[in-house]
This record gives sequence, structure tokens and C-alpha cells, in this order.
Amino acid sequence: METQAPAGDAVLFGKPWVFIRGVPALKFLPPEGPPEIAFAGRSNVGKSSLINALTGVKGLARTSNTPGRTQELNYFVPDGYSGEDGDLPPAAMVDMPGYGYAQAPKETVDNWTKLIFDYLRGRATLKRVYVLIDSRHGIKKNDEEVLDLLDKAAVSYQVVLTKSDKIKPPAVTKLLADTAEKIKKRPAAYPFVLSTSSEKGDGMIELRDAIVTALRT
Repeated sequence: METQAPAGDAVLFGKPWVFIRGVPALKFLPPEGPPEIAFAGRSNVGKSSLINALTGVKGLARTSNTPGRTQELNYFVPDGYSGEDGDLPPAAMVDMPGYGYAQAPKETVDNWTKLIFDYLRGRATLKRVYVLIDSRHGIKKNDEEVLDLLDKAAVSYQVVLTKSDKIKPPAVTKLLADTAEKIKKRPAAYPFVLSTSSEKGDGMIELRDAIVTALRT
């Protein structure tokens, strides 16, 4: 269970995060400035819940039982930065639309997909993408497609297992090893796989530490 973030996280996680902008198309992206990290994952993988647990701000990212609820690139930054006179936040966090939701209209899915892929290919300040994988299901075909894209675009990414409290501890250990083996030869993959539970708070300190490290590279 979480207790306190380590001192190295103080700049990023020592104050609340706030939502600043939803981006429905690339032309609405904020100007490139502070380094960014982004979260990707299948619809209903638990991205919003993870962001809320990571920042400690309940309701920061909207959660829903309806897959495909997030349809924009949602930007979050630590509170207290005006953006004026060079007063920029130390980092930005991006919640990307979930992929793989076949029940949405094809045009909507195509628009989401193009937005995600264009952002990944063209954002110079993007330091790392955290690809969320549901522990109950492991890496699926549409996850593989996203990993292929990230490899091709040479965008650094790290796999994060979500909802690890929903399976037994020995199964988590095995899944961590199996997932690490699957991504071992992928050129853009960070070799260490994280395991998290938004509900229990497990793995949040490790994820915060990984984000701080990525932003400093």
C-alpha cells in the first residue's frame, strides 16, 4: 500500500495536477515546451483510474464504465503554472484516447486512431509513452500493433500492467516475466515492466519514479 512519494518525485508529484486542455485535433496542441509523457492503452484498460491514483487527485481524469469515453488528447500539468513569461510546468501528462473499441462508429475510431498516431510521430517533446496492459488479458493483437508503431517511430515506451489486484500474486509474477520476454527484442521498448493497481495503490511509487527518470533523459 502507498505511503509517501520519495523525495525525487517532489517537483512533479508534490502538488496537485490539473486538467488544462482537451485536444480533438493536432492544430489544438499546446506549444511544445515542457517535456511530456503519455498514456496509451486499449479502451477500458484503466487509464483514467491510473492517472487519478498516480497524481493522488480523485476525479482528475474522468473515469467511465463505457469504453471509448476519452476521445481527445487530455493534457494535465502540476498546478500553479500560468504559462506566462516563461512560467512553464516541469512536465505535462497526456491521456490518449483508448484504442481497440470496435463498437464505436468506424469514422470515430478512424479519427481517434489518426489523432493518436499523428501525435506519437510528431511530438518532439514526448519523452516516453506508457502502454497500459490489463493484467487479466496480457498483450493482445491491437496492443502489438501499437507497439509496432512505437518501434517504427522510435518513440520510447514502457509497458505497465494494470489491475494487478484482479489476479493472484504468482500470476502477476509470471505475467511480468512473460511480458518482459515478449518485448525484449523490441527496439523502442524500455526493458523493465511495471505492475500496478489503481484500486490498491500498488506500484504507484515505482511508476512515479519511472516517470521522473524518463523526463530527465
